[in-house]
Amino acid sequence: MTSLPWLEPEELWFPPADEALDDPDGLLAVGGDLSRSRLLLAYRNGIFPWFSDDQPILWWSPNPRCVLFPDEVHVSRSLRRTLNQHRFEVTADRCFSRIIRLCATTRAEGTWITDDMIQAYTDLHRHGTAHSIEVWNRKGELAGGMYGLALGRCFFGESMFSLETNASKVLMVHLACQLAQWGYRLMDCQVESDHLLSMGARTIPRDEFLSILGKCVDQKPEKEDWAFNWRWPGPEE
Repeated sequence: MTSLPWLEPEELWFPPADEALDDPDGLLAVGGDLSRSRLLLAYRNGIFPWFSDDQPILWWSPNPRCVLFPDEVHVSRSLRRTLNQHRFEVTADRCFSRIIRLCATTRAEGTWITDDMIQAYTDLHRHGTAHSIEVWNRKGELAGGMYGLALGRCFFGESMFSLETNASKVLMVHLACQLAQWGYRLMDCQVESDHLLSMGARTIPRDEFLSILGKCVDQKPEKEDWAFNWRWPGPEE
């Protein structure tokens, strides 16, 4: 830890992502703050914060990186049946504060989403960069959700929760297909999990990930208001 760069709040910079440690994988720097300008600089350079209440702010850029290319989302046969039933409605930006707090409180293993993180990402939401995605059941109750950041044609997923079976999978399909429709190139998943891999995510080398960012993070998507209009087409004929 002592050999890592220490970031002072008054100095806005990061070391290059490829200088991150191999063990623990991706740890790059310590300190700084969670200001909007620093968070935007971090994500533009393939870096994100991840730390606990009893730690200083830790900045990461793992190698390899788990990503989902929107047109590669995988819909299993069982998930297709769920989608055909139209049990859920998927929306965006209806209740960001509720979604981020549920992401923090529904994780059995604990959370890195501290009060400071909630405040910082809520500020990003107010300025149009952070977004929530909501899944509603037929009773109009929240069944799942996610929040993340949109920069250019890249979406950076931060955290997701599910309160009902398949709600998070339905969310992933709707989000990926909507992003593809808007011309997004990449959905960053940060670190792989069995759930993400089952949805079509894969790992790529960090340098490839950074190359995609460099090409796409300043490209405007075809739509920026985040009003979801993609709908599952229904059973195949």
